[in-house]
Amino acid sequence: MATVHLRIGDLVWGKLGRYPPWPGKIVSPPKDLKKPRGKKCHFVKFFGTEDHAWIKVEQLKPYYVHKEEMIKINKGKRFQQAVDAVEDFLKKAKGKEQNSDGKGDSKGRKTSNKPLKILEEDDEDLSALKDTSEKPASSMEPISKRLKIIEEDTGSTSIQAADSTAINGSITPTDKRIGFLGLGLMGSGIVSNLLKMGHVVTVWNRTAEKCDLFIQEGARLGRTPAEVASTCDITFSCVSDPKAARDLVLGPSGVLQGIRPGKCYIEMSTVDPETITELSQVITSRGGRFLEAPVAGSQQLSNDGMLVILAAGDRTVYEDCSSCFQAMGKTSFFLGEAGNAARMMLILNMVQGSFMATIAEGLTLAQATGQSQQTFLDILCQGQMASTFVDQKCQNILQGNFKPDYYLKHIQKDLRLAISMGDMANHPTPMAAAANEVYKRAKALDQSDNDISAVYRAYIH
Repeated sequence: MATVHLRIGDLVWGKLGRYPPWPGKIVSPPKDLKKPRGKKCHFVKFFGTEDHAWIKVEQLKPYYVHKEEMIKINKGKRFQQAVDAVEDFLKKAKGKEQNSDGKGDSKGRKTSNKPLKILEEDDEDLSALKDTSEKPASSMEPISKRLKIIEEDTGSTSIQAADSTAINGSITPTDKRIGFLGLGLMGSGIVSNLLKMGHVVTVWNRTAEKCDLFIQEGARLGRTPAEVASTCDITFSCVSDPKAARDLVLGPSGVLQGIRPGKCYIEMSTVDPETITELSQVITSRGGRFLEAPVAGSQQLSNDGMLVILAAGDRTVYEDCSSCFQAMGKTSFFLGEAGNAARMMLILNMVQGSFMATIAEGLTLAQATGQSQQTFLDILCQGQMASTFVDQKCQNILQGNFKPDYYLKHIQKDLRLAISMGDMANHPTPMAAAANEVYKRAKALDQSDNDISAVYRAYIH
């Protein structure tokens, strides 16, 4: 097959992760957004949305050649609106071309039959690419973009979804009513993807204003955790720590007050096994069904629907949530009895936190010994430890960009809980203990609400 050469301005079908091909346009990337290392890709802006991303060339197809094929694949309302927006824009652009030819047809000039090149980003007609539904444009913008996700804020060039090994194809959403409590860095992306895939979702957040964007996107508003649990078949929770998880269930107007026989409660927060055991017992004591399902990933992966879900507890709840897990993650694991997922999650985050501290230590030692930090990174990314995580975090450090993708205070909490778990098992965790001290130092330097890569500052102050 002949190679198709694409360039800025070309119309394409772009494939991002598990989502179906979407009409887009190749555009010039922002100056501060670097191209992913070692990948042949183009920067694509998707029609009818505010989405944009680096897409690998093998995930791109010319719009005109594959139009009929792609339209048969996806029949969704938003997809059709995006295609209609492209066609309407092309008609307007063609009309302008004819007019600019000087009333050309009346003088016998022929109009070109070549596909029209889409106008550049700053053209006033770009507004025609936005959603043409009757809803206000702002309400149809993907939540993840209006929340300024990490890719846009930090200049990250890592698009995990493009490399995902997740099963492609559409998801048939469950007909069960879904509740979601907690709209932080992780919860926001999860809810956005549940809505995108057609789930009926009721949301609640301690800071109520965070619900507004999701209500515009089609979510329903719950006034209290108890109300959400009582009106929904399955309620998810994703909050910051064990205390917040307990308060959400046991506190005033908490989940427990809304639990009835058959109601399902899923704890997605990263907490200790003892908290999971307590919550499982109180939920099941009211006839409810309990599952823990903490997630491995970051804000970027949450927004992309590429989280890894670790589940344990009631297997039937896990099966009932299959479409939800497919919407929010690239894969899920069922690990048996409640508490096992918490244990595995803490071990994973212990390793990640310790690794991040070691990378920061290496960068600062390179600088202290007169070595180039950029060269250190370049060498690192060509060796066995090369990964998207290493590249992204090191680039953020070198750019002084510590906007949170995963809060430093949360990884320190996870390290603390992992060390405690090691104590209970009489198992040594010296590396985690050392890393924990570095993160505590970073917190003392007011880095709690920055990204975990801000642990770097603990070495330079």
